[in-house]
Amino acid sequence: MNEYPSILLDAAVREMSSLPGIGRKTALRLVLNLLRRTPEEVDSFAGAMTRLRHEVRYCRCCHNLSDSDLCPVCSSHSRDRHLICVVENVQDVMSVENTGQYNGLYHVLGGVISPIDGIGPGDLEIDSLVARIEPENIREVIFALPATMEGDTTNFYIYRRLTGTGVRVSQIARGVAVGNELEYTDEITLGRSIVNRTEFHT
Repeated sequence: MNEYPSILLDAAVREMSSLPGIGRKTALRLVLNLLRRTPEEVDSFAGAMTRLRHEVRYCRCCHNLSDSDLCPVCSSHSRDRHLICVVENVQDVMSVENTGQYNGLYHVLGGVISPIDGIGPGDLEIDSLVARIEPENIREVIFALPATMEGDTTNFYIYRRLTGTGVRVSQIARGVAVGNELEYTDEITLGRSIVNRTEFHT
């Protein structure tokens, strides 16, 4: 027997609760809210989700989310094209952008090196980062990875890969507390950490 009086309602709640951070009570509340909306509003909501999944892609250059082959940052002529900020994920790009303190390019790794989770250098976009340095005339690579053991390991690995390229390697200042994710760091602290970045040392 279904938990709810409608098979369709039960299916919708089950799908909604599959999203991270949403339990069945919250899922039920969201689904009932959708039922109170007009069919046109629900169609618009569903259409936006479908288009998101089928049409949003990853930028072929920096691997940020994009509606086209190149993201707005990579295709902009107003950015400092000699700087690359290396981040773990697309949320971190949004966090750095929200500070208004950085005007260079990005490179999204798609994670950090974590042997315990089975994630090695080959699972990340490290090769494509190294491949950008000479053709794009990159002068500085800024590490903005989490202040964790995994983040530091990834920094060190990339630093070794960049040795001999002549590029300056720096990291954001440790105004970001150890163990913190950029996504949850306030904009002022993160902005100051970028402006006050330091030379990366092993």
